[in-house]
Amino acid sequence: MFYYFVRKLLFLIEPEKSHTLTLKCLNSKYIQILIDMFLKPIPSRPIKCMGLTFPNKVGLAAGMDKNGEYIDFFSKLGFGFIELGTVTPLPQVGNPKPRIFRMLSEEAIVNKMGFNNLGIENLINNIKKSKFKGIIGVNIGKNKNTSIENAINDYLICIEKIYCYTDYIAINISSPNTKNLRNLQFGVLFKNLLKKTKRKQKEMHIKHSKYVPIAIKISPDLSRNEIIYISQQLIKFKIDAVIATNTTLDHSLIHKIKNSQIKGGLSGLPLQRKSNDIVSILYKQLKKNIPIIGVGGINSINSAKEKIKSGAKLIQIYSGLIYHGPKLIRNIIKKL
Repeated sequence: MFYYFVRKLLFLIEPEKSHTLTLKCLNSKYIQILIDMFLKPIPSRPIKCMGLTFPNKVGLAAGMDKNGEYIDFFSKLGFGFIELGTVTPLPQVGNPKPRIFRMLSEEAIVNKMGFNNLGIENLINNIKKSKFKGIIGVNIGKNKNTSIENAINDYLICIEKIYCYTDYIAINISSPNTKNLRNLQFGVLFKNLLKKTKRKQKEMHIKHSKYVPIAIKISPDLSRNEIIYISQQLIKFKIDAVIATNTTLDHSLIHKIKNSQIKGGLSGLPLQRKSNDIVSILYKQLKKNIPIIGVGGINSINSAKEKIKSGAKLIQIYSGLIYHGPKLIRNIIKKL
């Protein structure tokens, strides 16, 4: 109940300012001490995925901590893994503000952030400063000014730089807020991306004697045939995991709600069924060859179970954390 009272006050503030203010306050050493005093440790429920052992199935989705500034705080909430980013080779400011919009009655969020971040080097420095010893993933993307034809180079730069500082790498080719980015999910561009990514992974594996798994994050707005094609290529190139899904451009899911026509990616509860459908198709196509990390619309223990029943081996939370607070994570981990 306390969280919902605080949330009511925070929701009076513009969303992006509220997000930044909340994280900065929670990241203070005094709050960290209180968390350590009052939050009991969650029993470990280990699960193997991508060759890694996760303490539990519930992770923080990319987007919440783009620059790795709040790793230690999020680690105390009980997450089995934390995915940072999306981060790009060079810093960029992202799209013009306002760029986050809440739909309270639908437990939904629309964002058009555009990969705003302080760059890969800054993220590496923050990971080095973190005390967290758990599993960290880094979600990487291309810079806005990099043409789609040269986008693969941005991903290869990020892979090379972050390789020694992360447990897995997520390739974001599905954000709707960077022009033409989703074209990388199709045809020759997709094949070349997978081919060169795996080649770089092999090169770094040999160089550092460390194997870092690579996951591909896909869109919820793909057709069945497109998902089948993507599945075939993921198997062919031996990709380590697939993350399903990113935000959707299908605003018909909230067409009666104010702000529903704002451009940007929709996340939260309305995305749940669409995301589950994608996970189900992937699961049938991949036949356990490649694990699925399910994300989209998880706001309760029941929705978490549905995502796993659809075929996800791990799950991630973003909007659900904003609407229901840290207790949601602990409830899901304990009851899952």
